[in-house]
Amino acid sequence: MRRMRAAVLTLGMLAAANCVLLAALLELPPAATAAYAVLSAVLTLYCCLRPTAGDYPAPVLRRLDGGSALLAMGLRVETVSAVFTALAGIFYMPARFGAGTLIGSCAVVLAATGLLLAAGLVRAFASSAQMGVRWRVALILLWWVPLANIALFARIRAIARDEYRFETARWELDHARAENAVCRTKYPILLVHGVFFRDSRFFNYWGRVPAELIRNGAAVFYGEQQSAASVEDSAKELAARIRAVAEQSGTGKVNIIAHSKGGLDARLAISRLGAAPYAASLTTINTPHRGCLFAEYLLGKTSQKFQQGLADTYNAALKKLGDANPDFLAAVRDLTKSACDALNEKAPDMPGVLYESVGSKVRRARSGQFPLNVSYPLVRHFDGENDGLVAVEAAKWGTAFTLLTPKGRRGISHGDVIDLNRENIPGFDVREFYVQLVRSLKERGY
Repeated sequence: MRRMRAAVLTLGMLAAANCVLLAALLELPPAATAAYAVLSAVLTLYCCLRPTAGDYPAPVLRRLDGGSALLAMGLRVETVSAVFTALAGIFYMPARFGAGTLIGSCAVVLAATGLLLAAGLVRAFASSAQMGVRWRVALILLWWVPLANIALFARIRAIARDEYRFETARWELDHARAENAVCRTKYPILLVHGVFFRDSRFFNYWGRVPAELIRNGAAVFYGEQQSAASVEDSAKELAARIRAVAEQSGTGKVNIIAHSKGGLDARLAISRLGAAPYAASLTTINTPHRGCLFAEYLLGKTSQKFQQGLADTYNAALKKLGDANPDFLAAVRDLTKSACDALNEKAPDMPGVLYESVGSKVRRARSGQFPLNVSYPLVRHFDGENDGLVAVEAAKWGTAFTLLTPKGRRGISHGDVIDLNRENIPGFDVREFYVQLVRSLKERGY
C-alpha cells in the first residue's frame, strides 16, 4: 500500500510538472488548461506539505522518511520530465507548439521539482544526524550547479534513507527487548571520559550510548573528573566519585567503563587511592596501558618553549570550559610509554575487581576524522596498528581483551568507539556494542 501510494503520487507529480507540455500536446481548450494548471499547483503543494503517512516511533523518523521520499520523488520527476521534454521538443515542437511553450514547460518543471526537492532537503536537514557538516556545506555551495546538485541531492537522499532504516531497526530491537531490561546490572555503570574532554549536559562525550543503555535498563553515572590533569590528580577526583556513586546508588559498588586516559585514572584510583572496595569491574576502552611511544618522541623532539606555549594555550581554553587547574603537559606526559610503565609497576590489579579491555584500529589515515587522520600514520610508525592515537598492543589489559575489527576498509577510530561523532558506521553499531558489553556484565552477576 505504501509503495502504491508513492507510485500514484509520483505519476501525479509527473503530470503536474509537465502540465504545460501535456496541455499543448492534448490541445486542451483554455478553460481545461487553466483547471489543469490549478490542480497541478494544488497537487504540488500537497506533496510538499503533507505529513508522511504511517506509524512512527519518533517524530524524527517521520521527518527522515518524509524527506527521503520527497527527494526521491523530486529526482524521479525531474529525470523523467527531462527525457519527456527532450523527446517532445525533437518530435512534436514544429507541429504542435512553439519554442515559447517548451521554455514555459521547462520553467514549470523546474519550479515543481524544485519545491519537492526543497521540501525534502528541509526535512532531511532538520532531522539527519548523519548528514554531517561536510554534506551541509557542500549543499550550500553547490545547490545551484547543474548536474552537481543532482548528484548531491541523490547522496543526501541516500543518507536520509539509510539513517531512517538504521534508526527504525534500532527502535524495533529496543522495543522488542524492553521488558527484559538487558542492561539492568547489579551495580550502576560509571562512564569515565578521557583526556581534554569533560562530562557536559550539552555535548555528551559518549554520544548516543548513555541514552541507549538507560533505554535498556541501565543506571548510568559519569566520572566528572577534570579534563586535563596528571593521572594521579584525576585519579584522586575519580576515587571520590566512585565512592560517592556507590553510596548514592545504595549498591555499594559500581561497574566502571573508562575510555582512553580515563582507564589509567580508574586503575590508579582502584589500586592506590581506596576505590577498590567500591569497584566491581573496570572495562577500559582504547586505553594506552603501555603508553605511546609517539607521545614520548614528540616530547623529546620539541623545545620546552614550544611545549609551554602550547600548554598555556590549551590550559587557558580548558579553564574557560570548567577545569579549575588544568595541566596540559602533565596529562600528556602521563600517556608516554615510560610513564605508563611506571604506573603499571605501582598500580597492580586488585583482587575482587574484574578487569577487561577493548581496543580498535583504523585501516588507513582517512578513516579517522581530524586530528586522528593526521596522527594515525605517525602512531603506526612508532607503535604499530592503532586507532589514530592508541596502539592495539597498548590497549590490552585484564583477563579478557576485545579487538573491534569490522569488515571493510574503514576500521574504528579512537573517537568512533565512544560515538563521539554520532556516526552510523557500516558493520559496527556502537550503541549495540555497549548494550552487549553491559549485558555481559549483568549475566555474570555484576
